[in-house]
Amino acid sequence: MSPKRIAVVGYGNIGRHAIEAIQASPDFALAGVVRRAVSANSPPELAGITQTTDVATLGQVDVVLLCGPTRAIADQAKHYLSLGINTVDSFDIHPLVVQLRKDLMPVAQANNAVSIICAGWDPGSDSVIRTLLEACAPRGLTYTGFGPGMSMGHTVAAKAIEGVANALSLTIPLGTGLHRRLVYVELAPGATLEEVTAKLTADPYFSNDETQVMATNSIAAIADMGHAVKLERKGVAGKTDNQLFEFTMSINGPALTSQIMLSCARATFAQAPGVYTMPEIPPIDLLPGDRESLIAKLV
Repeated sequence: MSPKRIAVVGYGNIGRHAIEAIQASPDFALAGVVRRAVSANSPPELAGITQTTDVATLGQVDVVLLCGPTRAIADQAKHYLSLGINTVDSFDIHPLVVQLRKDLMPVAQANNAVSIICAGWDPGSDSVIRTLLEACAPRGLTYTGFGPGMSMGHTVAAKAIEGVANALSLTIPLGTGLHRRLVYVELAPGATLEEVTAKLTADPYFSNDETQVMATNSIAAIADMGHAVKLERKGVAGKTDNQLFEFTMSINGPALTSQIMLSCARATFAQAPGVYTMPEIPPIDLLPGDRESLIAKLV
């Protein structure tokens, strides 16, 4: 079977790792990178890779990975779905997931395309773990603790605040699913820390958590892409109490996100037209290879 042709839309931290994941995958071929602008001074690692501002110039494209900011994803997904191209994104604003799914569904179905949304690690792979834990213990509580580490979505949101030249948002777990956000900012000329703090803490990304904003002269001096998560559930299986479960991982956020997105790109070709979150996808569809061999290996 010929490799599926895939394009990367956006070239930030996730886009860079997405290209590496595609290059390491035998069942995908990189069609190119779609960027807002293409200049002669493009990054050296893109040498030999087609860059464009219009996916139409890449010829056949079967699926795109939307690697830009969360707040751009809805419009981008609608555009590519309207062209009949499957999409995968890592949208990460939890309260807006259901609405995004509803908004994209008619576009995907009308154009015989598939969109897998929120295909990062949270929401994403962690969502699948939470689903399995609830299946194991239907009554109980699940706590998701993030960090310590850099939150990509929160960092992008902080960078977009007026008066911020650069930013880094760290997530510090407090236990039982509660978190503190430590946001380091390089202030733009004329901006004050008080003004930036007021705007940032009002943003939906930060408004539900304790947030501390601190000025720094150099984000580069403190930046680290590492992150972590700990999922805990205590519940009841049948009528038996005290079922305890724990799942932990330490990761490079952009690398894991891009790998999950690529696996979900593979899964788009096994779904009926529509919009899906990761708990709706059979896990076996995320893997390359024939189904019987995978069952023999995994079950």
